[in-house]
Amino acid sequence: MLMRPWPWVLAAVVLAWLGWNLLLALGEFLKAQPHLATLPSAPGFTDIVAVPLLAQFAEIALLIVPLLGMQALAGERRAGTLPLLLAQGLSAPVIVLAKYFAQLLWLVGLLTLVVALPLLLAPTTHPDWGKLAAAALGIASLLSALSAVSLAASAFTRQPVLAAALALALILMLWAAAAQGHAPQQAGPVLRWLSLPTHLQPLLQGLVSTRDLAYFVILAALALGCAIQRLARERAVA
Repeated sequence: MLMRPWPWVLAAVVLAWLGWNLLLALGEFLKAQPHLATLPSAPGFTDIVAVPLLAQFAEIALLIVPLLGMQALAGERRAGTLPLLLAQGLSAPVIVLAKYFAQLLWLVGLLTLVVALPLLLAPTTHPDWGKLAAAALGIASLLSALSAVSLAASAFTRQPVLAAALALALILMLWAAAAQGHAPQQAGPVLRWLSLPTHLQPLLQGLVSTRDLAYFVILAALALGCAIQRLARERAVA
């Protein structure tokens, strides 16, 4: 994936879009400065500019992660190179985890550049470093879970486009789980717990909880487990 040009083009487009939105948000922040100065506990640069920028990146990640993950296993299977990897004696966990960490490395690198955008203004502003670190941790946790889900979707098909569509559908279901407000009363807490925003929003607000971090770890582990089991069965049949 890292040797292909289109992920880097995608990264450039994302950074250009977020950079433009940073300028717009900064303009609105500067316009609001006289009013904010009269408030006793007014939100600062981190609340108005930096964290919303990371929240935008989180929404963009819902789309770009399936696009990145669709080639991971489905593309290998379609090109006929996956049987070669299996024939070389590589175990299913090794193949899945190698694909996973390669994709996650790219995503974390992109996240680092996104975080650097508002930090360029740090000398002239007063960022809330704790809140910014918590938000970055939340986005990194989200990316780790989304990457695992997209890899699992790629493990169950040989068509990259179908893998991307399946991953996007699963991610959107998890993203909108809390919005399914028509479920029975008993299912309400369950849907809220399954929802990605339920665990991401506290981190974006600077509230770090092991409960929220554990959710992303569990989701990533379950998705990777499904991918490993699917690949192991394919290897056994071959």
